[in-house]
Amino acid sequence: MIIDFDKIEEAHLTNFKGGNGPLDTRNYVDDKVKIMYSTLRPGASSGLHTHEGNCEIVYIVSGVATFHYDDVVEECRVGQVHYCPEGHAHYMENNTDHDLVYLAIVPEHH
Repeated sequence: MIIDFDKIEEAHLTNFKGGNGPLDTRNYVDDKVKIMYSTLRPGASSGLHTHEGNCEIVYIVSGVATFHYDDVVEECRVGQVHYCPEGHAHYMENNTDHDLVYLAIVPEHH
């Protein structure tokens, strides 16, 4: 199965999950997984959330993401992956002056 994000309508969100600022995203969703190709704009963030019943894998396509994972702050750069297992909490920030582009995969465990 090929997922072509160019053929998925882009959603323009503000304050995603209680965060701050704009997020543009193209999402494939079924009952087993969410696959999201997204752009977090400069100065924007997602909101803090805990993964219950799923986990999240975030691959950085371009830019630098600052993740707040449990009580740790980590920078994730191009080609690196941030992993948030089930039962853990995180949020991300774009503290740079350029777009942060990433691919996020959230498989359902239950």
